[in-house]
Amino acid sequence: MKNILEIRNLRISFTIEKKPVEVVSDTSITIPEGKVIGVVGESGCGKTVTALSVMRLIPDPPGKITKGEIIFDGANLLELSESDMRSIRGNRISMIFQEPISSLNPVFPVGDQIGEALRTHLRVSKSEERERVIEMLKLVGIPAPEERLKNYPHELSGGMCQRVMIAMALICRPQLLIADEPTTALDVTIQAGILELINDLREKFGMSVLLITHDLGIIAEIADEVYIMYAGKVVEHSSVKGIFERSSHPYTKGLLNSIPDMRERKRALSAIPGNIPSPKDFPTACRFQNRCPYVIEECRINEPPLREIMPGHHTACFRAEEVGSGA
Repeated sequence: MKNILEIRNLRISFTIEKKPVEVVSDTSITIPEGKVIGVVGESGCGKTVTALSVMRLIPDPPGKITKGEIIFDGANLLELSESDMRSIRGNRISMIFQEPISSLNPVFPVGDQIGEALRTHLRVSKSEERERVIEMLKLVGIPAPEERLKNYPHELSGGMCQRVMIAMALICRPQLLIADEPTTALDVTIQAGILELINDLREKFGMSVLLITHDLGIIAEIADEVYIMYAGKVVEHSSVKGIFERSSHPYTKGLLNSIPDMRERKRALSAIPGNIPSPKDFPTACRFQNRCPYVIEECRINEPPLREIMPGHHTACFRAEEVGSGA
């Protein structure tokens, strides 16, 4: 199967208090054509910064990609000129950002905002633009699209605004959609509808999806593979089934144990002790060592490599086999 995107050994730094601080370290993520790939982790783990690097939207300064490659359809995005990148951004690669209300311009009707990508990349006529916008609004499940395209963002609900954002992202039929926390701040029933919509449109257009989230429940719904990130590094990668049935990193175990199980209502939720460290204070060697129940002396001396412990299942833990077996 062809890979539409390959992030290879990515390193990203930000200048904090006049010093460069690495927030993403040697991260590699592969997205095959037509698949949904999830990236999961706590806030501050580097998942959104990684997604923004694909779009070349990291502000420089203070941010800087210091190492790595981002290969999209055979070309390294980090080597393209800004004009070449503009022809890809919003056209062949699109992104749904967090908080749709703040991502939409409050002074323009949503129809104009959806049609902007068409005007920029495909230079269609005004009548064709209107037809395409109405068609897209129908596809994302917005009723009375002929009227809704005249609405301003504040006249729509949060769920409607999220559907408008999806319409904006997909109007040019991109090969890759990056969805950054696409269901944040939406109620559970609206969340389910948005996830179903993204999956239906993926199948309809044959596109790939990079899904950024902190919620493993969302990953279980629509993802094919998942990368678990912690403190700027990928610590586990597997199929979704592999993660849920045989997670082998203590951090992944902790995330799974914190999910409520309605079948075991008396079971207390298990929280991961401590907090994710600041990038300025990442521990040397294993970055999870101060929160890990499996920690040994080697974890404080050497950094565990991301290694294949089973076919297609990679984990960065010296005791991965023990963790996976539940020992």
